[in-house]
Amino acid sequence: MAVRKFKPTTPGQRHKIIGTFEEITASVPEKSLVYGKRASGGRNNVGKMTVRYIGGGHKRKFRLIDFKREKDGVPAVVKTIEYDPNRSARIALLFYADGEKRYIIAPSGLQVGHTVMSGANAAPEIGNTLPLENIPIGTVIHNIELRPGQGAILVRSAGNYAQLTSREGKYCVIKLPSGELRQILSTCKATIGSVGNSDHALESSGKAGRSRWLGFRPHNRGVVMNPVDHPMGGGEGRASGGHPRSRKGLYAKGLKTRSPKKQSSKYIIERRKK
Repeated sequence: MAVRKFKPTTPGQRHKIIGTFEEITASVPEKSLVYGKRASGGRNNVGKMTVRYIGGGHKRKFRLIDFKREKDGVPAVVKTIEYDPNRSARIALLFYADGEKRYIIAPSGLQVGHTVMSGANAAPEIGNTLPLENIPIGTVIHNIELRPGQGAILVRSAGNYAQLTSREGKYCVIKLPSGELRQILSTCKATIGSVGNSDHALESSGKAGRSRWLGFRPHNRGVVMNPVDHPMGGGEGRASGGHPRSRKGLYAKGLKTRSPKKQSSKYIIERRKK
């Protein structure tokens, strides 16, 4: 995928950088795999606003993505590569040999007509999903499970990938995109390759209106508020606001938020890079 830059014919075009969508082959999603999605507008079940700066945006349909890939041994052909408004990655529509249709996250290099498969006997090729114990060391992977059968929850956004670095007993050591080295059970599944649409990180909206289309409302900085509204508010003129912190007083930079008693800490060999 590539990105497009525009001539500054309008102020909104001046900084606009968006994808080319050249890899997308279908404009309408598979009807049996979508359902309506209600926007919350940042409000809870009684209508009270609990999250600020959310609201509006284009109406979306949610695409059901197969993160479990439990149809082992059944080959599937990639029918289309599609846009998904709910995530940064592209999605691929699979037609299985038994007639079932499913969406998956589209890895980089996957094209229409390719055949993918899941299960312990699948080849370690792009788009195939295998248990970690069957994947060669050094392989680039994504869509990683943390518990067997749970479904992929790690490394799912555009351009991301992890690497299988070694094996230690019943665990595999994975290097995650954050730089963290972590042990994961060898029976957990992962998909070969990196997530597609890697140029997503280069995109720039170019104008505030594009953020509104995505459902983001204008954001007020703490330093422009009054002391009654925010710890960083108040002062004469443009005061710096002191140490960066949240509205409730929690430090925004440098404060460790991970619980020291968290059970999964024993699986982390090396923490993420600061």
